[in-house]
Formats: sequence, C-alpha cells, structure tokens
Amino acid sequence: MTAARNEQIGNGRSKYMPSRWTPEKIHQRRWFTLIAICIAVTITSIDNTIMNVGLPSIVREVGASQAQLQWLIDSYTIVFACLLLTMGAIGDKWGRHRTLMIGLVIFGGFSAFASQADSADALIFARGLMGIGGALILPATLAILSNTFEGKERSKAIGIWAAVAGIGVAAGPLFGGFLLDHFWWGSIFLINVPICVIAVAMGWFLVPPSKSADEGHRLDPVGALLSIVALVGLLYGIIEIPEKGWSSPEVLFAVISGLAFLGVFTWWELRSDHPMLDLNFFRNPRFSAASMTITINYFVMFGSTFLIVQYFQFVLGYSPLKAGVMTAPVAIGLMVTSPQTHKYVARWGTTKVIILGLLICSGVMFCYGIETIIASDVGGVVVRAIFGVGLALTATPATESIMGALPRDRAGVGSAVNDTTRQIGGALGVAVIGSLFAWRYQASLSDLSGLPADVASAAQNSIGKAIQVASTLPSDEATSLLENAKQAYVSGMRVGVWTCALILLGAAVLTAKFLPSTPGTPDDDVELRDQEIEAVSLDDGIL
Repeated sequence: MTAARNEQIGNGRSKYMPSRWTPEKIHQRRWFTLIAICIAVTITSIDNTIMNVGLPSIVREVGASQAQLQWLIDSYTIVFACLLLTMGAIGDKWGRHRTLMIGLVIFGGFSAFASQADSADALIFARGLMGIGGALILPATLAILSNTFEGKERSKAIGIWAAVAGIGVAAGPLFGGFLLDHFWWGSIFLINVPICVIAVAMGWFLVPPSKSADEGHRLDPVGALLSIVALVGLLYGIIEIPEKGWSSPEVLFAVISGLAFLGVFTWWELRSDHPMLDLNFFRNPRFSAASMTITINYFVMFGSTFLIVQYFQFVLGYSPLKAGVMTAPVAIGLMVTSPQTHKYVARWGTTKVIILGLLICSGVMFCYGIETIIASDVGGVVVRAIFGVGLALTATPATESIMGALPRDRAGVGSAVNDTTRQIGGALGVAVIGSLFAWRYQASLSDLSGLPADVASAAQNSIGKAIQVASTLPSDEATSLLENAKQAYVSGMRVGVWTCALILLGAAVLTAKFLPSTPGTPDDDVELRDQEIEAVSLDDGIL
C-alpha cells in the first residue's frame, strides 16, 4: 500500500470504518472482496435476462396478457435504471457497504415473494421492488471495487467485474432454461434467495466500508427527483414504442416530458453547489465518450438477444434449456477475454482496443443476419463466442475509463452513470430494434386474405400468436401459415441485427474521433497517476 493511498483511506473513512479494517487488511483481503462483489453483481445481471425464457411458462401459470408480459420485464428495468444515480449518491454519502447489504436483503426478499405470486399484477409489483434492491447493489459494487484496488490491479479487477456482469446477462437464459425444465416457473426467482444469503454473509466479512471523503457533501434531493421523473418518462415512452407506435400521443407525451425534465435536471445540476451528478464530468472526453460506447454496446446486446432467443424457440423449435445453452458461448467469450483486456490496453491503448471490440461486434451482427450461419450449431456457437470477445474488448476498458476519469470519493455516482448507461442502452435496444423488427415482420408476411380475420390479425401481431392460432387450422393451411411467419421473422431479425451492425460501425468512428487513449489523472493522486501511466503503451504519446 502506498502512503498516498493510506492517507486517502484514513481521511475518507476514519469515522465510519471499524478498527479491524485497517488499510493493510483491506489490501490483504482485496481479492476476497472482489469475489464477494462479483457474487452480488451476478444477481442483478442474471435477472435482466432470465425472464426471457420464463415468459411462456408464466403465461400458462398466471394467465398474463401480452401487455403484462412486457411489464414483467420493464417494471424491473424502469425502477432499476431510474434509481441508479440516486442510490449511487446515497452510497457515496452514507456508505457503500450499507447500501450493498440493504440492497441484497431487498432483492432476496422480494425475489422470494415473486416466486410465490399468484397473479401477474403481484408479480409485476414484486419485480418493481426487486429493482430497488438492484439499484442499491450495482453502484455500490463498482464503487467499492474502485476504492479497494489501484493502478494496474484496478484495471484487472474492473475487467473481472465487467466479465461477471456480462456473463450474468448472457447466462440468464441458460439458467432459466435449466430451472424451467426441472422445476416450476417460480424457481427462476427463488434461485436468487440463496445467492443473496451467500452474498450478504461474504459481504459482511469481506467487503470494507467506504464512502465519500468529503464529509460535508450534501445529498441533492431535487436533482434526484428530477432525474427519476426524466428517466421514467423517457424509458416509459421508449418501452411503449413497439406496442403503441412512434406517433402515439402517449408515447410522444412521455418522451417529450422526459426530455423536458432532463433539461430542468441539467439546469439545476449546473447551478447547484452540491449536485448529485457533476455535469462537468462530461466535459472530460474520456468519461463522455466511454459512456456513449457502453450505451451503444448494451443497445446492441439487449436488442440482438431479444430477437435471437425468440428465433431459437419460435423458428428453430428449441426448448427453453437448449435456447439457453445456445447463448452460453457469449458468456464464455466474455469470461475468457474480460480479465485480459488490461493487457491489451497496456499494449495498444484504450481507443484501439475499444474500436477493435466494436468492429468485431459489428461483424458478428452481420453474421447473425445470415441464416446458414446462425441456424448452424457449429457456426452459431463460433460467432456467439466471438461476440462475447467483442463485448469484453469494448465494455471493460470503457468502464475503466469512466471510473478512472472521476475522483475516488465520487465513485458511487460514477458507477451509477456507468450502470445507467447500460440500462438505458438496453431499453433502447429492445425498443428500437424491436420496433424495426415488428415493422419488417408485418411487411414480410405473405397474403393472409384467405385466412379468417382473427387468425390473420393474430399472425400479424407476433410469430408466437401465429404458432398458437395455426393449431386451429387444417393441416395444409397451418403448415403454410407457420412457414410464412417463420420466413417473416427471419426477415425482420435480419433488418434488426444489420441495423445493429451499422450502429456499431458508427460507434467505432465516434470512438476514434472522441475517445482519448490516455487515462484520466486526478490532480490529487499523483502516485496513482504514475501507476496508471505505466499501463499505457508508449505509442499513446504519454512517455
């Protein structure tokens, strides 16, 4: 441990830290701390995607409507995304260890409630409350990590953290498929309870307390309220686009209101003497460009996963378990690559590594649109593993750039910005790519005039409903309808994933133009600056 680090810990934690947590003990236990943090973050990342394979079972058991199915996913996403900034600021002020413990208890408790819900509305309510727990957990994990590690080790630890978060997103359908094949639908929620218990036990003994070193820093309740209202409006409008259309008065009102409150939030934060989010952070291109990159990264990952998981089940006829297994290569690519990205950054610089990751992901999205590749067991496995590699090369150094651009005592808010960009990017991905897919799917359906009106309407709504109503038709008509719907689905998916490919190419251009390869250097931590400089290649022009 360095003298500067000892001083920083002592100044920032003297009134809050038990005597057993000396700087030396924190340093000695740092890798055990990382394990505890990774177990906690796994819960929130898995829960984002495990629902995808559980929806058909929930329809059968609790009779959820199509609108209720959408809100089963979105109630968690909205609450989670809208509270991240606020919970990050609270963690900075009152202690990240405390918010982590509280978040785990809330998440586990309402997961147990969700597993026993007997109606769709009760399940939606429980999912929303689980979002509160997730918003307390996620910013705390990355903030604690950033305050526990330093220099090259911090880059490596963030790589492991990003790998675990990404693996959870990719592995959610795999775990969900396994549980649904062996247990009842509530098991996809109940599995969270023992994980939360383990995370609480490990966190109590292995995670050091930390909070902002600025004891006089006040919370910003007005900024928190404005940010929540702005994000609720924007995300609600985005989520409702596939169902109600871009020109719906409800969608337009929600989006315009969200943008208006976002403007008021910006005005307030710029004038507040204790802003929740210091918008001057965005003047740092390392912070703002990295945030943009992560948003696009998750836009593509959530949007493409939304289409691919359904393609496996509706078009290829896979079981939930096999559909989950076929997503596993993404997790493998992430798991193998993320912990190594700090080495690539040291050799080539942040910018080149992120551009490489974006180009790899763009190429994979192009392959997703070629059915002979994506429908092949071997070809599909290969391209999905490569996709995991591309995600790791993009998200991991971008996350390190965000956290490295901020002072340590604002790590909670920095983590919350990082997490909020992921959630907003994911919500946008599902909404925008889902809307493009729905437009192309309906346009690609062949003439349905020979079918009963209710059958034709159901087929136009979704391929899932087309499969349901096909069972009511004579054999020849059913076969024709199913083939028609499957071809239309492939056409719509191709438009969606190729759009993702073009967006990633644009992101690579913006990254090359705006993202500096040089790490940020807080003025008050010269020794940390020197350690981080060592992790950057000579080609970056630092030395």
